[in-house]
Amino acid sequence: MSAPGDHVPRLPRPLPPPGARNLVLVILDSLRYDSWQAAPPRSLAGIGPLQRRFSYATWTAPSHLNLLMGLLPHTSPPRVYASDYYRQDFLRYRERLGVPELEYRRMLPSLFLPTLLRGLGYLTHARVSMPVLNPLTVLNTDFDSYRLMGAHNDMAAIVDELHFSSERPSFWLLNVGETHYPYAHPGSADSVELPHISGVHGVIKGLDGLRAGSDAAAEFFTPASLADLHARQIAALEYLDGVFLALLERLPAETWLIVTSDHGELFGEDGYFGHGPIMHEKVLEVPFLEGRVG
Repeated sequence: MSAPGDHVPRLPRPLPPPGARNLVLVILDSLRYDSWQAAPPRSLAGIGPLQRRFSYATWTAPSHLNLLMGLLPHTSPPRVYASDYYRQDFLRYRERLGVPELEYRRMLPSLFLPTLLRGLGYLTHARVSMPVLNPLTVLNTDFDSYRLMGAHNDMAAIVDELHFSSERPSFWLLNVGETHYPYAHPGSADSVELPHISGVHGVIKGLDGLRAGSDAAAEFFTPASLADLHARQIAALEYLDGVFLALLERLPAETWLIVTSDHGELFGEDGYFGHGPIMHEKVLEVPFLEGRVG
């Protein structure tokens, strides 16, 4: 079965501009900004300062579409025209990619970062943990490789798959699942009993089995269990500190690294758990850091 974008004719890939550097975008799924504050990864301390930013969307799939359009989580500056913010934000890609002559019109008409990067001579790769991002979605466009990992919470396995060319720069999108419910790394959840909560992918698969008028609802978490769940997300980030160290050891010099989240999470605030169909600051507020490695 062909993947989205396979039917679109691809232009020959040009030689990359001199000095173009690798770009690695790490998305810690569902990670709250204050969870990062509680357990800032020491291995990333030298990359750049932590920033409080805001996602363009409240759940995984649309947020990743925005990210692959080049729209990273945004700041919220006062007294600014939105069009000026977009322009200045895109111009940062000159520094990120090491391509000072890059112009916004290179994003047109696709408005898709992998397409832009292929047009600059890049190799493009994605490793994702969430089924809603699977390779049969439209997100898999202009990637040389795009794979849904076998486990939803194993960043170490993702890092093991990273490879870089000595002839061309690479772009890697890494969607990491340890910080997503149930906030566990491999082997950590074996003895923990938590209810199964379907993401939108699982909900859609079960829609046809619902009876009309059915209003069955799972018992909501207690305040104590919600506090414990937040602590589990923080603990998952603490675990990832070691995986980030392995990632940094694998990245070539002159790689630009971006680490952020696709959205936040609610742990009982205003009577809500999770993310998605609700407008709340803690769902939009995400950590963000970036900088050059080596």
